[in-house]
Amino acid sequence: VFLLFFTTHEELLTLDVDDAFFSTPEDIAARALKPKGGINFIRTFKKQAEDQAINLPPNLDELVQNATYVQSPDNLVWQYFYNLKGSREYHFPGGSFQWARYRRNGTGLNETEKIFSESLHKHENTLTLATLKIVSNGLGQPHFHFNANEMGYVTSGCGQAGVILSSGVTFNFNIGIGDVIFFPVGTQHYIKSICDEDLLLVLAYSTGNELETLRMKGYFHGTADHILAQLFSKEQSEFKKF
Repeated sequence: VFLLFFTTHEELLTLDVDDAFFSTPEDIAARALKPKGGINFIRTFKKQAEDQAINLPPNLDELVQNATYVQSPDNLVWQYFYNLKGSREYHFPGGSFQWARYRRNGTGLNETEKIFSESLHKHENTLTLATLKIVSNGLGQPHFHFNANEMGYVTSGCGQAGVILSSGVTFNFNIGIGDVIFFPVGTQHYIKSICDEDLLLVLAYSTGNELETLRMKGYFHGTADHILAQLFSKEQSEFKKF
């Protein structure tokens, strides 16, 4: 079972190998592929009634005699493959992250991470992926991303998500296994776990650059307390309590 994310804001367009083959004139396919038997061999191919991208033929064992692949060299594979589950965990109060992302500063990355990170940055409109674990009753605090839309898929547990719009309006909704959530770029949001078990999500961020995030704790601490006193009509000294 695969969970797939595609970097496009338009309708996804896909062309399968068999569709491309049957859309090519017989004489053109014969000249391009040069099979024994020429165009007559090309004519032995018949388009299946069902889409073969998702339907395997019932006689697959008779058709395929050998389905082994030679493993490519690691330094080539690492451009396209990253062991996210086996990667370092980044902890925060209430949960943890694991990242498959581009980082400008490669200091501290192992060889695999460096190759994968550099590969991401070579491609336009790529993705940063992450797994997020929020422990029971834990909170992923309010935050927003300067340079990415965020999409997530719930794999276990249940929780509540909140979207805080620039107008000051907040939308709250419950999430559970199999649900997909979406937070547009610049939209403040939060997620909390409301089950006895941990809430687990797979997240995708649409950015070809290093993900830029600002959390509520960060911008409160980064704002001068005398400014906060004016905004909230509260004694300046009170903000030392944060």
